[in-house]
Amino acid sequence: MIASLRGTVLQALGSMLVVDVHGVGYAVTVTPDHALAVRTGEEVLVHTAMVVREDDMSLFGFPDRERLEVFDLLRGVTGVGPKSAMGVLAALGPEEIAAAVANDDDAVFRRVSGIGPKTAKLIVVSLTGKLIAIPSAAPATRRSGATRGADVLVALVGLGYQERAAQAALDEVLADRPDERQTSVLLRAALAQLGPQAVR
Repeated sequence: MIASLRGTVLQALGSMLVVDVHGVGYAVTVTPDHALAVRTGEEVLVHTAMVVREDDMSLFGFPDRERLEVFDLLRGVTGVGPKSAMGVLAALGPEEIAAAVANDDDAVFRRVSGIGPKTAKLIVVSLTGKLIAIPSAAPATRRSGATRGADVLVALVGLGYQERAAQAALDEVLADRPDERQTSVLLRAALAQLGPQAVR
């Protein structure tokens, strides 16, 4: 079982990192926020969950143990697989998930692509009482307006959205939030704007 990786980033694009550990490149599925936060050539520590299936072995990576713990909790919910769990973490931070569960607010999870009403309710019921000890995540690094827009667009295209649709959604989000400088917030807003129908 691979619990973590420490090495050099060979590639960071969309929702994938390739981390070189002593000459071996590991492909790790991450959230778009995570991919945007690292740069090619830098050394990283990625906390990982290894998911083994009959015909596949996949690594899912996180910048801290809090997100890894939330990922494991989400996977324990009936109807939530690793990709759906990553989708929740791409749309919501650990503190937002904890708040939604504490407030019995399953509507937050229904807004995540691939999560239906029944599964959203199961998430709230299953995670009740399990997220109290998880601290709020640190805010993402703020960037200039031009850079933040470019980074968000790259992430959206890397996730499979058509560039024209991604740019239109991003333009609308930037217009609605002229003072927002946090890339993760802009990305989540653009994802909510696009929805699953815009994927190629």
